[in-house]
Amino acid sequence: MNLEPINQTKLYAFFEEFNQLIKLHKEKKLPNKILLSGPKGIGKCTFAYHLTNHILSYDDEFPYDLKNFRIDEKNRYYKLNLNGSNPNVILIDIENGKKNIEINQIRNLINNLNKSSFNSKERFVLIDNIEYLNLNSINALLKVIEEPNPGIHFILIDNNKNILPTLTSRCIKFNLFLSHSESLSICEKLISKDFQEIINNELLDYYFTPGKVYNLFKFANENKIDLVEINLKELMNMIINENLYKKDNTIKYLIYDLIELFLSKNILPKSYNFFDYFKNEINKTKKFNLDEESLFIKFKSKLLNG
Repeated sequence: MNLEPINQTKLYAFFEEFNQLIKLHKEKKLPNKILLSGPKGIGKCTFAYHLTNHILSYDDEFPYDLKNFRIDEKNRYYKLNLNGSNPNVILIDIENGKKNIEINQIRNLINNLNKSSFNSKERFVLIDNIEYLNLNSINALLKVIEEPNPGIHFILIDNNKNILPTLTSRCIKFNLFLSHSESLSICEKLISKDFQEIINNELLDYYFTPGKVYNLFKFANENKIDLVEINLKELMNMIINENLYKKDNTIKYLIYDLIELFLSKNILPKSYNFFDYFKNEINKTKKFNLDEESLFIKFKSKLLNG
């Protein structure tokens, strides 16, 4: 089971927004700087891949199926995306083991965009997790995003974080959102199973999105964890004790989600100040990319096993 956005051939939500953007493109009014904003894991990057595929594959032998919001697996641009050789779609994201989208990534992007295109089709730059652009990266990006070359579109993906207005003010913003029932429905379609059969209810948060649930299942499968039998405390202790969050960014994001889930489930009147303290520490650690290890150890000793 591989549910990374680049692999997804089916779009499960945001059909109205999708049709709106397609209409704008047909009318030659598609903004060249789009900001997709919403909670992490709801399918914003998948949405962007589907949008670019539809636009690029008008004349493909296996074009995008707009009626069913589906990409044909034989579609040329889909296959080019999978092997990382699509000349018309460039993805920028935080690299594994890094804390920021670094300025060298933006410099390489600028060099790429200054080269002649391989064909006459439009080019799309997808920048995921833009909250991880550092100040230098943002300043470098602003220079190229201010007046993009003809035929180049930027699609920025924001996870409802505080982004510098100098960047967001240059984009047309589209807010994407899933209700809790929509999230559960999409999760069960993706996994093809009933949640109650494969996951402990204690591990499900009301605000968990399909992407977050998928990452939880992926992590459990890779580490041979039974999500029905293990409880929240046991799972968090395992991740912290074995330093599993250092393996990749996905697990680091997961432990943050689990900490916030633990806090929301265990707030007592006498503990408000304590929980507020840890929520503030989490926000500071994320915002300023501080050392996670000290935060996790402190959380474990004071709350998890306190």
